[in-house]
Amino acid sequence: MGAGLAQGLTREGFDFTRHALSQLSLGDLGWIQVTAFVLTGAAVITGAVGIRRALHGQPGGTWAPRLIGAFGASFLLAGAFAADPGAGFPADAPEARAPSLSWHGAVHMLSGMVGYLALCAAFLVLARTFAAQRRRGWAVACRLVPVGVLAGFAASSATVLAFTAGAGLGLLWLTAVTVRLRATERSA
Repeated sequence: MGAGLAQGLTREGFDFTRHALSQLSLGDLGWIQVTAFVLTGAAVITGAVGIRRALHGQPGGTWAPRLIGAFGASFLLAGAFAADPGAGFPADAPEARAPSLSWHGAVHMLSGMVGYLALCAAFLVLARTFAAQRRRGWAVACRLVPVGVLAGFAASSATVLAFTAGAGLGLLWLTAVTVRLRATERSA
């Protein structure tokens, strides 16, 4: 998210209200966003391995890491298959949205959809983990965050900002959960 926000503020013609962060993978500087996707995917997959170790033998210890690993893999696919241009970005793109997705745009979109659904499922699995640890607030939040993520995605047809907010919420909560699980592992 940080790389996307920094680029969105500095790339000529990019407008957060009209363009998805994925479109930053287009144009001359697109390699920066592609690199961000690949590094994020690798970091999330590495985090999934750590979560597997932290939750070994506990509720959610099998499925949460697998689902988070699938989320990480979706970033690798997003880096390999570019989003479609449109809404005037990059500079040579038409102002109107394309009437249909290209094959690489479809793979990009499908990988993101599957990835974020896997992340939402992982949060629901982790709710069980936190409930078993008697961390009620964390368990409740793990049940509510997927609602926010999915609401952002559902509202994306009205505004791209809703999509960005939903995606950002998922990434921020994954960071918080990972830090919490790491702290719990260290104290144990």
